[in-house]
Amino acid sequence: MDTLTKKQRSRCMSKIKSKNTLPEIVVRKILTQLCIRYRLHVKKLPGIPDIVISKMKTVVFINGCFWHQHEGCKRRSVPKTNLNYWGPKLEKNIARQKEDVLALEGAGWKVIIIWECETKNRDCLSLKLKKLL
Repeated sequence: MDTLTKKQRSRCMSKIKSKNTLPEIVVRKILTQLCIRYRLHVKKLPGIPDIVISKMKTVVFINGCFWHQHEGCKRRSVPKTNLNYWGPKLEKNIARQKEDVLALEGAGWKVIIIWECETKNRDCLSLKLKKLL
């Protein structure tokens, strides 16, 4: 059972942003420290990747563990109320990103997906990015 009223829940959900999130800022800082130039949210590419590194023909998606249902993550919960809305919504998010990744790979782009929970440990994330780039 939801402990918030519909109005309170609506206000909370309206505060969730899709650009310039904390995990995204963490990744951008690491890329800057690695002297890697990038562009943000290139609308011409499928899925509008969070970060585009044109020189390396690489795109980076920074996924929220809840919104993209990260396997094995504690943030992967499904809300217990309004399942008729949340079930299909979260499934569509996953399916849409799979299509976008396939389209990008088909166009010759390397796709890196970073999960929100991975941004909590900056040292591990930095090593992962160095390795992948």
